Amino acid sequence: MANKPRSRQKKPRVTKLFVLDTNVLMHDPTSLFRFEEHDVYLPIGTLEELDNHKKGLSDVARNARQASRFLDEIVSDSVADIRAGLAIRTRAGAAAGGRLYLQTQAINGDLPATFAAGKTDNQILQVVRHLQREQPQRQVILVSKDINMRVKARALGLAAEDYFNDKVLEDTDVLYAGVRALPADFWDTHGRDMESWKKDGHTYYRVRGPLVPKLQLNEFVYDDSGERPLYAMVKEAAGRSAVLETVRDYTHAKNAVWGITARNREQNFALNLLMNPAIDFVTLLGQAGTGKTILALAAALTQVLDQKRYSEIIMTRVTVPLGEDIGFLPGTEEEKMLPWMGALEDNLDVLNASDESGGEWGRAATRDLVRSRIKVKSLNFMRGRTFVNKWLIIDEAQNLTPKQMKTLVTRAGPGTKVVCLGNIAQIDTPYLTEGSSGLTYVVDRMKGWPHAGHVTLARGERSRLADHAATAL
Repeated sequence: MANKPRSRQKKPRVTKLFVLDTNVLMHDPTSLFRFEEHDVYLPIGTLEELDNHKKGLSDVARNARQASRFLDEIVSDSVADIRAGLAIRTRAGAAAGGRLYLQTQAINGDLPATFAAGKTDNQILQVVRHLQREQPQRQVILVSKDINMRVKARALGLAAEDYFNDKVLEDTDVLYAGVRALPADFWDTHGRDMESWKKDGHTYYRVRGPLVPKLQLNEFVYDDSGERPLYAMVKEAAGRSAVLETVRDYTHAKNAVWGITARNREQNFALNLLMNPAIDFVTLLGQAGTGKTILALAAALTQVLDQKRYSEIIMTRVTVPLGEDIGFLPGTEEEKMLPWMGALEDNLDVLNASDESGGEWGRAATRDLVRSRIKVKSLNFMRGRTFVNKWLIIDEAQNLTPKQMKTLVTRAGPGTKVVCLGNIAQIDTPYLTEGSSGLTYVVDRMKGWPHAGHVTLARGERSRLADHAATAL
């Protein structure tokens, strides 16, 4: 008689236990709800540091206060037993999946004598080591934005990870570039049933094929391998059919924008976005000297002063110093911001010098007129404002967090165009990386929207010295 097969019982899934460092909560207060079915543990040291950082008007202080409010909502259930873990519920009342544990007793994790006993980081490491010994059946993982903290944890044989939930991309090499080279066989595979027509000075192509589903709205495509190069923008993309519209040639002097012509293919694409009234949101990304600021200013001046499409130019940027902070600056809001706007002054000098009409007096009058239409504003006073019919330039946008970027972009009222400029290789804000920068965030989230466009500028055009230094140093 054959043996009957035994019924296999599923083993219960062992959840992980994540111990949060304070900087994770101060970086993202909603991190409490982002560990899915896994449990979260907060040492007393984390709560003490939250309390120490809650005062002030900085983003860190605001985040510390918000994290404390979230904790209060979770812990306020007097019936629940804190030692048994509290169900983590969002504000909507839905369960996040895991449970929250708070340190309720003194813990001695027996760290090496060289670790300072009174330091909060070391106290948190003691908690992690104690939990690892107490619960050997599950993974206990320290989550911290502090690199040195993670290094020390791993040196002690403890599992440690960075907080990844806020990262838009793990690898910025796959960040949307806004520009795509057409493959060599594009016309053979996509152009068999191609339709073409002309309208308002542009040529349109309707193409079909395997590449079409990968195209994004307002993405630029080019093919400069043949005798007649193609430079076009994707105007429609539905299923396996797309409509390409040839772009305007801003490399030609007859199409100069405030005396400025595009010096390369990507600058030409950028000017097509900047000069297009149907595009409300533009992001330009590139290293130093690629022409981000001067292109944005030239297009702004043309549409504010010549075409009267916008009423004035608003320019702002993050005030993160490159070296030692020189202290408080005197004067009004605009006077305090002027030292941070050296790029604005330098580019205005170049744009003013390009106007050869009217002689010296004419250039002086133009300079005064231009400066009267440019307002420099601080990020600190942006909350609650609404810009109507303005051209808003956000410089050094790579230093903004996703939350700050959302606050700024949502200031746009009717008729306003927002232009974000930055280089994700030059991030000066603590805890921000290329993958979690607000600039990376908006590039990824806004792609494919009919009224947004992005171009990554590749070639430096400042000077041969600057171009070589950017790549060699």
